[in-house]
Amino acid sequence: MSIAASFEIDYLQYLDESGKLLGEDAPALARDVRALVEAYKLMCFTRVFDAKAIALQRTGKLGTYASCLGMEATFAAIGSALAEDDAFAPYYRDYAAQFQRGVKAREVLLYWGGDERGNDFSGPAHDFAWCVPIASQCLHAAGSALAFKIRKEPRVALATVGDGGTSKGEFYATLNAGGAFALPLVVVIVNNQYAISIPRAQQTATKTLAQKGIAAGVESIQVDGNDLIAMRVALDHAVKRARHGHGTTLIEAVTYRLSDHTTADDARRYRSEDEVKAAWEKDPIKRLRAYLQGMNAWSDDEEKDWLAESGRRIDEEIDAYLATKPPPVSAMFDHTYAELPLDLERQRAAALDLGKLT
Repeated sequence: MSIAASFEIDYLQYLDESGKLLGEDAPALARDVRALVEAYKLMCFTRVFDAKAIALQRTGKLGTYASCLGMEATFAAIGSALAEDDAFAPYYRDYAAQFQRGVKAREVLLYWGGDERGNDFSGPAHDFAWCVPIASQCLHAAGSALAFKIRKEPRVALATVGDGGTSKGEFYATLNAGGAFALPLVVVIVNNQYAISIPRAQQTATKTLAQKGIAAGVESIQVDGNDLIAMRVALDHAVKRARHGHGTTLIEAVTYRLSDHTTADDARRYRSEDEVKAAWEKDPIKRLRAYLQGMNAWSDDEEKDWLAESGRRIDEEIDAYLATKPPPVSAMFDHTYAELPLDLERQRAAALDLGKLT
């Protein structure tokens, strides 16, 4: 019996858990102090935002919120790797990437506060809204990538998806299209080990999630998602390939969700304290801070000052969110049809009359 084909998945990591470089083949980014400090500051800002958003939810000032705790390196790398003209199709934890692209913290809060105006956020108008339906955002990115290719535009579409989303048909259809049509597309699997309460081992028998791209004929790689440097290197390569007509890349970012799935979840029901404690040892912020301090590029005083500054900035965004007046009741009828059907016209009038009485 002969072998029809054989494959392997490379694993990329430059910083170990203690923040030390592995090997001697470090990329140029590893010495780009300015870029690394900016990425680190974004990661810290996002973590401060995350903590304050959870506090708002706990005090009844925000709806259900999805934390990004522990995944900051993955999202910060995505935000810095994309050009403004590229299209980003996020799922619902991509705050660092979106902050990098101009989305305001108040807009994130508006969205999780139940106000869809938050989805009409700042930043590139061609970026997609947050996507809660699992994996459908991958198809949006694939469609954008196909349009870019047809128009011969040097643009790239990037979608993020959780590990659970890789079991959905939308994910597979996206990769199949990306491979068949050599689309300028990058798909990043944010493998945070859990699809709500279902651990990765119960979702799929594959040794890696990256290998799911092999059947589609797309370049696939697994990366330490808590290593900002490795993530940027992998993303830069994938975006460059896409932009120059070499097709789709699938990146599996191996990270960990240090928080509950959302504020409506209690992860203590399905994972142990020892597991979470071990995951904290791989904290992406702790890792990059240790590396920067080892280069004398970041100090404890700078850390203290930046965290304080981040807190002040986010408090201003929170105040702006809390001061935003709710939309009129008529808004629920105003953005679906160019011309309202008669039954909805009647419902709209009834809703307005009811509002007058209250």
